[in-house]
Amino acid sequence: MAALAGSNPLAAFAPDGRPSPAQLRTEILSGLTVALALVPEAVAFAFVAGVHPLVGLYAAFIVGLITAVIGGRPGMISGATGALAVVMVSLVSQHGVEYLFATVVLMGLIQIAAGVLRLGKFIRLVPHPVMLGFVNGLAIVIFLAQMTQFRVPGTSVAEGHGMAGGQWLTGAPLAVMLGLVALTMAIIWVMPRLTRAVPAPLAGIGITAAIVIVFGIDVPRVGDMASINGGLPAFHIPMVPLTFETFRIILPYSLILAAIGLIESLLTLNLVGEIVHKRGGASQECVAQGLANTVTGFFGGMGGCAMIGQSMINVNSGGRTRISGISAALFLLLFIVAASPLIEQIPLAALVGVMFMVVIGTFAWRSFIIMRKVPLTDALVIVLVTVVTVLTDLATAVVVGVIIAALVFAWKSARHIHAKTYLTPEGAKVYQIQGPLFFGSAHGFAEIFDPAGDPGLVVVDFADSRVADQSALSAIESLAMKYESAGKKLELRHLSHDCHQLLSRAGQLIIDADDDPDYAIAANYSVKTGVLNAGH
Repeated sequence: MAALAGSNPLAAFAPDGRPSPAQLRTEILSGLTVALALVPEAVAFAFVAGVHPLVGLYAAFIVGLITAVIGGRPGMISGATGALAVVMVSLVSQHGVEYLFATVVLMGLIQIAAGVLRLGKFIRLVPHPVMLGFVNGLAIVIFLAQMTQFRVPGTSVAEGHGMAGGQWLTGAPLAVMLGLVALTMAIIWVMPRLTRAVPAPLAGIGITAAIVIVFGIDVPRVGDMASINGGLPAFHIPMVPLTFETFRIILPYSLILAAIGLIESLLTLNLVGEIVHKRGGASQECVAQGLANTVTGFFGGMGGCAMIGQSMINVNSGGRTRISGISAALFLLLFIVAASPLIEQIPLAALVGVMFMVVIGTFAWRSFIIMRKVPLTDALVIVLVTVVTVLTDLATAVVVGVIIAALVFAWKSARHIHAKTYLTPEGAKVYQIQGPLFFGSAHGFAEIFDPAGDPGLVVVDFADSRVADQSALSAIESLAMKYESAGKKLELRHLSHDCHQLLSRAGQLIIDADDDPDYAIAANYSVKTGVLNAGH
């Protein structure tokens, strides 16, 4: 990751937690830097979704402001994103922008419900290899998104994950563009070594823009993408029929957008938390994202979620509190309402240079070393999540990565089931089960025993095992039936107390002991219905 601004950012805060004047200036300047980077991103993603640029800009302002005020992680930046925009394309093309606004409102309500139900905690199930693949894939996506700026203005439409048709810059225009990008990156790299009074990305944008404007250099500028001039967002109820048919149309899109938005936001929350060494509130972030999208839908915005690129810009510029996120949103509104002529003169090369530095800082370069040391399956998960992120979207990549990691874990755990056996002086055979008994190891558990060849009394000791699910219970019941059919006696020892209740045929074979474990099995049994249900 890129080095953070300042060696000890917490030293800039007073004992009561309030930022010092120097830190307050840093927070505001960080917000300004983020706002400048938000403009082309919001416009580009509006093009992707097939809506007016102001729809993307209003979303960036409203979502950014609300999540900055009540979000779960101070310092995070939210706005219109490409991951959501690519899902909106078919909805807008088939039903129009009003259906998009209604979809965003429902999306927000779903996210609020997820927060109230505390579903955000499940982000803890994302393994570290998936996180590495996530940041690597995201860095590549951010890099590819910048390639659209190397096309002749007016000949391409920005894409969330790549490039549309159009003419590439060639010859002198390309050389000038690359030179300005390199200049911006050099300024960002050198600036922290000279002074930290001004965030390095802001200095890079300002100096490069000044050179372009003063010398009248002919390069693509923000205004070449679209005009960002507009007024304050106005309250607007989506003009759609209040019918079941409308609900049927927007519900699938709302569910997908809500899931993608929350996954991307919560992963960004964890990533930023690791950088600033502070934990964030996952459920609080879900509610904040949901409220932001609900409000956005009523003010003509396309919705959004956390933005890893802009969050990295903010953190690396010194933003540590909610002030930077609030400042970014207010600056963006100022650009729309009053300062659009000035902002439209900023060269795209300067913003591309900033995003290239974000790519360098976001990509987990250490993963190349890690992949040589970790198990092959973990290395494959890192590569798979990276590739799927680039080819599809972040949410799909994370879900695929978690599923693969879970299957690998289940397979490895299933191979650990075995038993130590010995004969007692009385002639009974004891099986001491080693390893967890669950759906993955149930088959291997059954293969351990020899009902035909075992003596008349067999003892199965679970002291070093754990019964995890209904498949494990079923395997124990099946084992009991096999020994019963063979006319032999089976005793089960050291099973948890809930196993006593859940087992029917094998329950009478359990030998109670004072040292029986008390762990809760992953199932509940209803005495009234006789049905096993997921629980605990």
